[in-house]
Amino acid sequence: MAEVRSTLEAPGGAGAIELRADVDPGERAGDAPGADRPDVGGLGSVEAGAPGDGGSGGGGQEPPSLDEVGPGGEVGGARGSGALHHRRRLRVGATRVGREPVAADTLSPFAQAILVIRWGTTVVSLLLASPDLRDGDARLIVASAALLAYTLYRTIQPLRYSDDLSSLLAVLAEVAFTLVALIATGYWESPLAFSMLTAVAVAGFARGFGFGLRIAIVSIVAVSLPWALEPQFSERDLRTSVQWAVEVLLVAIVAGYARRISGEADQRQILAMDRLGRLSDANALLYQLHQVTQTLPASLDLDEVLDTTMSQLRELFVFDAVALLVYDDTDLRWHTLRREGTRPPGIINTNDLPPPLARAMRMRSLISEQNLLAGGGPGTSPSSASGLYAVLPARGSIIGLLSIEHGDAHHFTPRDVDLLAGFVEPAALAIDNARWFGRLRTVGADEERTRIARDLHDRIGQSLAYLAFELDRIVKTGATGGDNTVALDNLRTDVRGVIREVRDTLYDLRTDVTESQSLSTTLEAFLDRVKERSGLSGQLRAQETGRLPLLQERELWRIAQEAVTNVERHARATQVTISWRCDGTEGRLEVADDGVGFPVGKAGRLDSYGLLGMRERAASIGATLVIDSEPGRGTRIRCTLDAR
Repeated sequence: MAEVRSTLEAPGGAGAIELRADVDPGERAGDAPGADRPDVGGLGSVEAGAPGDGGSGGGGQEPPSLDEVGPGGEVGGARGSGALHHRRRLRVGATRVGREPVAADTLSPFAQAILVIRWGTTVVSLLLASPDLRDGDARLIVASAALLAYTLYRTIQPLRYSDDLSSLLAVLAEVAFTLVALIATGYWESPLAFSMLTAVAVAGFARGFGFGLRIAIVSIVAVSLPWALEPQFSERDLRTSVQWAVEVLLVAIVAGYARRISGEADQRQILAMDRLGRLSDANALLYQLHQVTQTLPASLDLDEVLDTTMSQLRELFVFDAVALLVYDDTDLRWHTLRREGTRPPGIINTNDLPPPLARAMRMRSLISEQNLLAGGGPGTSPSSASGLYAVLPARGSIIGLLSIEHGDAHHFTPRDVDLLAGFVEPAALAIDNARWFGRLRTVGADEERTRIARDLHDRIGQSLAYLAFELDRIVKTGATGGDNTVALDNLRTDVRGVIREVRDTLYDLRTDVTESQSLSTTLEAFLDRVKERSGLSGQLRAQETGRLPLLQERELWRIAQEAVTNVERHARATQVTISWRCDGTEGRLEVADDGVGFPVGKAGRLDSYGLLGMRERAASIGATLVIDSEPGRGTRIRCTLDAR
């Protein structure tokens, strides 16, 4: 494994920021670089409630409605491994480095400034001391040599300050050494007095205003007080002491202010890096969620949706076992629709759910179990040691449950939790949409079967029954020696009529509105066939300047077809008129006849005239259907649709 690490540490070693990129040798082929899952290792587990709680409620209870599904629960204190195998990882986050952190050196940002000040004050001090050195002043020679040696030593081994006792003693030792040199060589009159400025500056750089000012005041008192007690101390010496005191205090203030500015800059840098880490995490997570949503199933076939969902789970997570359960409203139980690496029962009562799934359902959120063997288990697979358990929320309820498990404890990271939290909601919506579409398709198929059966019964069934009676009569007549020539000719004519009815019925069933054939064209052809087979006069008044979506036009066509068929069979009318107006956004369909009519409010079973089917078709496309009819005054059916 190749690893590149860069660490920034705050003062005192806390809150280290680690930028880390490592690549596993077993990285999956085909993973897009942008889709690499970020991982902030071992920050905790997501839980809600006490571990190990089982499910509650009986098998006949429906899961509670889901008022609010949280994105991922809380981050708890249990520490995970933070490792994902066979996956490229980019870690950018505010985390502590695994080893014991080394405290930061607060003098390192000022190393160059301290070196310049140290050599500047040393050179000035030696130049000022040169006349006395030539005169052989022993004390000054020793102090100057010691000062030069210390400067050379600190050039090779710079002073460090890490907020510990040894660092503090080193700073105080430099101050004490400088004070001894000054007192031994003439107090503030000493040519080595400039070296005091270095010691005070170092103290200010190390710990800021307070410490620098305290060192400056102590140094001023330590030099000025013994000098003031000398018998020969004069007014001129007092002015010199005051002058040096002001200079030392100014140096302490400047050094402390510089330390403050540097500390604020360091803090801003740390916060910026922390923010960068969080943004990098969020960017990688959003990219992966974008990839998920791009490949989520657009199909409304439930099997295809489930297969695509399982494929996505395999792409996003490394697991040993996965199970996807969907709640069935009809039997109030959970059905295992997909599974890998585990064999849960095909149908599970609510009170028989594995404890982690029961807990996730009860808390209505995603939970992470980092050690199922220690508590909170077992999961769907008895051999699993860790797992993620999530509810599938849709329409304000829990429509399913998802478990992802691994044989290793602490396998799943907080990043896995965040990724799953963003995955389950769109996946649940796709599954729920497919389930509802399947139900509607079943209902629609049942309605179509009913309509076809009614058409066959009304048109063909009665004709076939008549043919059967005629055949029986002809057979009886032939048995007595009667002449059946005329009867057979009539029967042949009737059979041809039945064949024509079958053709008309099949033609009507196949006729539909298409992209190339508009509703007005379809209606016109239909009225021609009705006139040909029944003699009913039909008229189409069409004003079509635009078209509606194809699905809506098809439903309007079926409504018009049902209305005209009712007129043909039941109204005893001589004229039917269809009016159709459409501008591309609004459509108005009207079917009127001059038949016998019927009392709408007292029509008995409404579906006897196909009215219920027409209303349901209108409702499915958001249209309104109005039926106006009275006995002896005909019937008028109006359907209005606003497609905007």
